[in-house]
Amino acid sequence: MISRTIEPVFKNLVAKYPVVTITGPRQSGKTTLCRMAFPEMPYENLEIPDIRQYALDDPRGFLNRYQTGVILDEIQRAPHLLSYIQGIVDEKQGAGLFILTGSQQFEVLNTISQSLAGRTALLRLLPLSLAEIQVENTPAAIDRLILSGFYPRIHAQHLDFTQAMGDYVATYVERDIRQLVAIKDLSLFEKFLKLCAGRTGQ
Repeated sequence: MISRTIEPVFKNLVAKYPVVTITGPRQSGKTTLCRMAFPEMPYENLEIPDIRQYALDDPRGFLNRYQTGVILDEIQRAPHLLSYIQGIVDEKQGAGLFILTGSQQFEVLNTISQSLAGRTALLRLLPLSLAEIQVENTPAAIDRLILSGFYPRIHAQHLDFTQAMGDYVATYVERDIRQLVAIKDLSLFEKFLKLCAGRTGQ
């Protein structure tokens, strides 16, 4: 596990706010950060179909099981829970009741701004920084880092970065982008991504 420099800030916010929401790119380490910082707090992943269905069918019963706090991963998969969370937060008025994560930043923030305005602290978690990776200061190490990128799984699990980044782009296009905008020509959009990457690297 790679420790994150944002962890003390995160813990401080959980001690002060009833809800803390962490957004950021898919696989930037949101789940790992939550579970490392609060290993004793109950955790639910709303990407799992039966858990999500329970939350959809009985949101009040789903949330009432967690009287002292819960981590709800990928909250954008069950956005209707936010209205119930608002009611619980207003009733209990304590800190550290809910930690929410979301990969689709625009959708999550739009929904939260309607339901939890003034009740949640917002954190954005990006992939690893140079300080977190602690890479050797040699030309070869820097070259490899530029190629491999900064996503935690690649470094923590020593993955082949070509395969890992290819899989990431496929997931990003198929799941996240298609839910936000209507892409008619996937191959054209993939060319656009490559052009963006080329411009960034210049």
